[in-house]
Amino acid sequence: MDSAIGHRGVAALAPENTLAGIQKAADLGLKWIELDVTLLGDGTSVMFHDPRINRTTSGRGHLKNNTLDQLSTLDAGSWFSSDFAGEKVPTLIEALTLIKKLNLSLNLELKPNRCDLKLLVEEVVAALEAAEFSDEQLLVSSFNHKALVLFRAKSGSRIGCLFESLPRNWKHKARQVDAKTIHVNARKLKEKKALEIKDAGYELYCYTVNDKVLADQLKDWGVDGVFTDNPGVLG
Repeated sequence: MDSAIGHRGVAALAPENTLAGIQKAADLGLKWIELDVTLLGDGTSVMFHDPRINRTTSGRGHLKNNTLDQLSTLDAGSWFSSDFAGEKVPTLIEALTLIKKLNLSLNLELKPNRCDLKLLVEEVVAALEAAEFSDEQLLVSSFNHKALVLFRAKSGSRIGCLFESLPRNWKHKARQVDAKTIHVNARKLKEKKALEIKDAGYELYCYTVNDKVLADQLKDWGVDGVFTDNPGVLG
């Protein structure tokens, strides 16, 4: 992955987890973006972060109470700016199609949001296969370890273990899913832990970094890259 990865597209510059955000990341010259995938009530895989639709759409209520037909009537752009009025919540296959067309690479985060983990993994694997998405341009991550275990059983794609702060058993968890990368909250990482991860042979990425001083400090610690809402501020 690159040293700067667009978080949820580029969340400071376009509505998160949208096709407009994906396009904006490409326009800025980013090579890697991070997006969230979860399931609707009808089992459709869509790009969405929260369990509720209130924050980033014109609707209200739980995501799992919506079908694709219902979600497609909602505006997922106006909350961010009138420039993005009418932007929709994309399906995973729509997002993968655009990402491929723009030749971007993707860190896809599995967001269970209390949905059926097995079905989420099945839908993601099916969409990746249908889109013929390159393994070389893909990394799948999650805070939910069970989701990663299920994904590993169905896919040979690269996996990243995602932690708020590094647990004592992180190496066991990483080995269990044959992870290649470790992702941690930049504010919770200490230099000693960064060195421990790097010494164990893993790539290390930190979220969410929108501050050049912090980004430079992490780089000094051997961190391979950061997730950022606004790559321009990192210099």
